[in-house]
Amino acid sequence: MIVVTGAAGFIGSCLLWKFNSEGFDNIIAVDELDISDKQKNLSGKKIADYIDKDNFIKDIDANKNYLKKVKTIVHMGACASTTCTDAAYLTKNNVEYSKVLAKFAILNKKHFLYASSAATYGAGENGYSDDIDVAYKLNPLNMYAFSKQTFDLWVISNNLIDKITAFKFFNVYGPNEYHKGDMRSVVCKGYDEIRKTGKIKLFKSYKKEYKDGEQKRDFVYVKDAVNIVYYFFNHFEKKGIYNVGTSKARTWNDLASSLFESMKVTSKIEYIDMPQELKEKYQYFTEADIAHLRKAGYHDTFTELEDGVKEYVGFLEKNIYL
Repeated sequence: MIVVTGAAGFIGSCLLWKFNSEGFDNIIAVDELDISDKQKNLSGKKIADYIDKDNFIKDIDANKNYLKKVKTIVHMGACASTTCTDAAYLTKNNVEYSKVLAKFAILNKKHFLYASSAATYGAGENGYSDDIDVAYKLNPLNMYAFSKQTFDLWVISNNLIDKITAFKFFNVYGPNEYHKGDMRSVVCKGYDEIRKTGKIKLFKSYKKEYKDGEQKRDFVYVKDAVNIVYYFFNHFEKKGIYNVGTSKARTWNDLASSLFESMKVTSKIEYIDMPQELKEKYQYFTEADIAHLRKAGYHDTFTELEDGVKEYVGFLEKNIYL
């Protein structure tokens, strides 16, 4: 039996789709279903049960019998808002909750895989290597990133790195993120914007080495992201922290151009002022170092940005889910 937390969320629900497509349906889906329409991500998924997050924590505390059947916990559940400033809330959801699951899994000899984030790399002054020695040098730029970094360091400091598998997701985009509001990818938000106004808005650059729209990110299609998680699910002997990115940074202008082309709309980009509160917390460049991933035996190619955007636009046009 498999437990997937955050199962109604973006990556979590796509992971359910991947498990189902590979023949797995003995899955316990754990999440918080609120007013954000996340439940639509569970539609059509084959699962054994759905359990509310708070009830699942109570079940762990009570060591309920059904937990003996669980072989693997894939922990995708977290508050993923990069603009959230409630440190107590992020600590409870992204750090303490993760500790409870990790301790339970390790004590009971379950496989434990969890979602970290490339946001932990901050401005990139220490590079983008997932090497453990680099982890202590990182300077996250926001509270969300700090919460992810805190749990990563807890794992490392407690010598658990050889007992778990962690994924530092870079800029993931794709179907099933529709409920995320402002936290949706620029592809998703841009699609709506172009349909309504015929143009897309991108932030101006405030660093001379980057022209407007030439800031770069490592954009990874969600199908590629869950393929990597599934690989390590099947190779549970491979532990550690792994970057989940393409190792090929692309500009926001590239992304916008791909979106316009896929929508068959003439390109029109408006560069807007960045909110003051974001200027010191903005990542101008990210690019995954995937040497560790390749060394672990994952050799699949990644979806090119243009191809991923084109396929995703097809999902958006028909309002369909994975």
